[in-house]
Amino acid sequence: MEVLDLIGEGFSSKQIAGKLFISINTVETHRRHMLEKMEVKNSMQLIRRATHALLLTESGF
Repeated sequence: MEVLDLIGEGFSSKQIAGKLFISINTVETHRRHMLEKMEVKNSMQLIRRATHALLLTESGF
């Protein structure tokens, strides 16, 4: 979730790695897994899909 939040804030993989004290490869692996799980092709779609899923969850759907 931390990686997803930072992606949504517009940070690069290098910046995320620095903030979380993890390697860039770890960030890229997390990003790739999220893209696959949400069945999207890029980070913008990932954030949109994750936000939509969160809104549905919060509204009880």
